[in-house]
Amino acid sequence: EEANGGAKVVVLGTSVVRQLFGSASPVGEQIRVAGVPFEVIGVMATRGATGGWRDQDDVAFIPISTARSRLAGNNLTVPNQIGTILAKVSESAEMRAVETEIIDILRDRRRIGGGDQDNFSVRNVAELVSARRAAQQTLTWLLAATAAISLVVGGIGIMNIMLVSVTERTREIGLRMAIGARRRDILAQFLTESVVLCLIGGAIGLAIGVGATWGITRLADMPILINADIVVIAIVASALVGVVFGFVPARKAASLNPIDALRYE
Repeated sequence: EEANGGAKVVVLGTSVVRQLFGSASPVGEQIRVAGVPFEVIGVMATRGATGGWRDQDDVAFIPISTARSRLAGNNLTVPNQIGTILAKVSESAEMRAVETEIIDILRDRRRIGGGDQDNFSVRNVAELVSARRAAQQTLTWLLAATAAISLVVGGIGIMNIMLVSVTERTREIGLRMAIGARRRDILAQFLTESVVLCLIGGAIGLAIGVGATWGITRLADMPILINADIVVIAIVASALVGVVFGFVPARKAASLNPIDALRYE
């Protein structure tokens, strides 16, 4: 109805709403587009940023008839020119057929002969999505490899720290064994200390990551969501690193002879 009547109405993306109205509802309010007042009649659902860091919520939509009559003649080089048309299909399997149909319609509308080249371009989002998914998968594997190397290096550091701790606390270990501590108690103690050290490191890393994400969100003015699963995985990975790399120092401590440990200087 608004499109047919050339009404001066607009639907805003969430980023535009946040910039212009903050947390208040914009529906019923007026904004100016190229000096022309438009009434806000709705807000688009949040779509987030694309892989190219383009904010898909930084948009505003008005009826095409209104754009042609109110804005085109004053602001575009060619009056009433449409530069881009977006088409949406209900089923992804139909994309290739719809693409072919769109090309046929545009060639017919533009009176392009059978042997002539197209004077327009049609881009199939499926191809872009496939290429982007492949790039994201490569990046994911690269980041995973980097994270694995970082975990190994960090784990070796934890193991060295715990080995030094065992050496420095040899007499303490011997004393505990002398008053009744079992070898598995010593093993559990040093494994627990190793896990706690790793969890502290993981918590610091999470805090830095969340802080960096928050900073990027503020600077780029686009929503970035923190997946709770990632937080859980980080905590579990930290604990596993503590167990794996803390086992050797813990076993060394548990295998000490209490008599030799008490004599250690």
